[in-house]
Amino acid sequence: MDKAITTALLIVISMIMSVLLFNAAYPAITRGGETITSMANNVTNRMKSQIEIIHAAGEMDATGFWQDTNGNGQFEVYLWVKNIGELRINALEQTDVFFGPEGNFVRIPYSADGSSGFPYWSANLENASAYWDPNATLKITVHYGVPLTTGRYFAKLSTVSDANAEYYMGM
Repeated sequence: MDKAITTALLIVISMIMSVLLFNAAYPAITRGGETITSMANNVTNRMKSQIEIIHAAGEMDATGFWQDTNGNGQFEVYLWVKNIGELRINALEQTDVFFGPEGNFVRIPYSADGSSGFPYWSANLENASAYWDPNATLKITVHYGVPLTTGRYFAKLSTVSDANAEYYMGM
C-alpha cells in the first residue's frame, strides 16, 4: 500500500511540475515566435521598399555657371527620385537627405518653407497626387542662398522604410 501511495504522489507531483514547466516555457516560446515573425515582415518590407535617383541637376545656365533661373533668389539642386519598390513610401519629410561635395557632404534638414535657414530641402511629387506610390517620382529641391562651387557632388537619400539611394554628379 505504501508503494501505491508513493507512486500516486510522484505521479501527481510530476503532473504539477509538467504544468508549471509548460506555463513558464510556453509564453517565452510564443514571444520568440512573434519576434521572428515581426523581423521577417520587416525584412520583407525593406526588400519591397526601393528608391533610385534617376537624375540630378543644378540651377545653371547653358555655359555652366550658377544662375537663379526661376528668379526666387536662391540657388537650387534638383534630385528626381523614383519609387521602384512595391510599397508606398510614407513620411517624406522624415527622409534623410545628405548632399555636398564628395567627401564633405552633410545632412540637409527638411523645411517646407525655408524657415530653418540654408541649406534645406523640400519635395514635390511629380506624377502622383498625394502619396509616393510605386512608380511615382519625387522631385527633391535642395535650396542654397549662395552658388555652390564647381566639382563633384554626392547625394544620398534614406527613407523611414530603409530604402536608400546614392548618386554622384558633377557641377
